[in-house]
Amino acid sequence: MIADATQTMGFQTEAKRLLHLMIHSLYSNREIFLRELISNASDAIDKHRFAVINDGSLASGADYRIRVSADAEAKTITIDDNGIGMSRDEVVDNLGTIAKSGTAAFMEQLSGDQKQDSQLIGQFGVGFYSSFIVADRVVVVTRKAGESRATRWESAGEDEFTVSEAERESPGTTITIHLKADADEFADSWRVRSVIKKYSDHISVPVMMPKPSQPGDEEEDQADQERRRA
Repeated sequence: MIADATQTMGFQTEAKRLLHLMIHSLYSNREIFLRELISNASDAIDKHRFAVINDGSLASGADYRIRVSADAEAKTITIDDNGIGMSRDEVVDNLGTIAKSGTAAFMEQLSGDQKQDSQLIGQFGVGFYSSFIVADRVVVVTRKAGESRATRWESAGEDEFTVSEAERESPGTTITIHLKADADEFADSWRVRSVIKKYSDHISVPVMMPKPSQPGDEEEDQADQERRRA
């Protein structure tokens, strides 16, 4: 199959089990998906920083940042970073499969206490899948630093996902979550800001959002600014 063809692939059995678990066991603590995706974005930026130390040609010159935007009309929330990005193979490996040992350990640790269980997600490296707690569909567009091609990954979180070639101007990753009808609170900018402020203690880069007073404007501010000033 040629590299730029669209491929439809099945989730690994462990990934399917985990998706089902996320959606049904952590339902009442849904906002954790945003914590996990922002944490992943921060990790990707840290990896880019490290890569630049070893290979200066990967430096972009842009300030590191995470951008989050909520679209009430489209019922979407988007998380964008300018971190290391992923190659096509990495997309398939990272988003389509999960290490069996990690999945088993995660499931063994589950207690039935949703607050406690939600803390395990990041620990076992399965945080991306928490997006399906609120998503009908997730679209990822990513380009690895040092590569010219970008990759698009898309799934409804059921049995399969698609991978295809995409376009992206610079390295990094954009995750667009198409929200379920009962999760449209996360298409509200104020709600999203409150979640970011709640969970951004460990984030070393600014999390930016469009200014709520300027709908449709390009101007941004730091979503977690109040916490950082405190």
